[in-house]
Amino acid sequence: MRNFTQFNICFFLLLIICPGWCFAQSPAETLKANGLARQKKATLFNGKNLNGWYTFLNKQGKDKDPDQVFKVENKMIHISGSEFGCITTNEEYRDYDLEVEFKWGEKTHKPRETAARDNGILIHSQGKDGAFSGNWMYSIECQLIEGGSGDFLVVSDGSGKFAITCPVAPEKQNGTYIYQPQGDTATIFKGRINWFARDAGWKDVKDFRGARDVEKPVGEWNKVRVIAMADDIYFYLNGVLVNRAMRVRPTIGRIQIQSEGAEMFVRKVELTHLTRK
Repeated sequence: MRNFTQFNICFFLLLIICPGWCFAQSPAETLKANGLARQKKATLFNGKNLNGWYTFLNKQGKDKDPDQVFKVENKMIHISGSEFGCITTNEEYRDYDLEVEFKWGEKTHKPRETAARDNGILIHSQGKDGAFSGNWMYSIECQLIEGGSGDFLVVSDGSGKFAITCPVAPEKQNGTYIYQPQGDTATIFKGRINWFARDAGWKDVKDFRGARDVEKPVGEWNKVRVIAMADDIYFYLNGVLVNRAMRVRPTIGRIQIQSEGAEMFVRKVELTHLTRK
């Protein structure tokens, strides 16, 4: 991958030459460049309970959470991480601007007790609960993991029903594509595409920090914004466009928030419907 200075110069020139090509620097610019209008807002988390969601846990199944892996306290969703699973919206959504605010807690659990804190926001989720590894529906994942928050994952069986296409760097990073706005496109049916500045020396260890991480340290709040319109997805972390996918399939589905061994707090889940102007 080119060095950081070359990357920024190319990115800046691209925006000047092709301002409507949608590699905008901010969510507002992305909405404007695509001619998108924000419409009705839906607050998916009311700060009081998990109305509008159901739980699914590997060992317990649907709507059985005796150990309160997911609970609401102090106007936050507290995810203990003690068992793999997720909360899932009752409704399916398409064409939206999703905002989520989260921070990591201190606790981690087996089998990832010493591994990087790991969760994710899964969108366009369809099919059977637990279809993937007994934990999650097939979906497109906006990854939240120490050092790798910003990655895209296609959580599926590789059959082609779920796919993303991203512009990527000429060379892979440890065998994985890495997002680069001006790169040639690559399509995947399972696996991941790393965010643009994922540290090449990333290790799956607790408290990992990359040299250019956009994610804030443990205990500080992060802001995720996912703009999903038609078959495009823009993934922002703390105001930075960290990844972008096109020709996404499917383009509609439920939203899941994972429990994957790490304690996490969520204080905002808000969705605004989008239409073309």
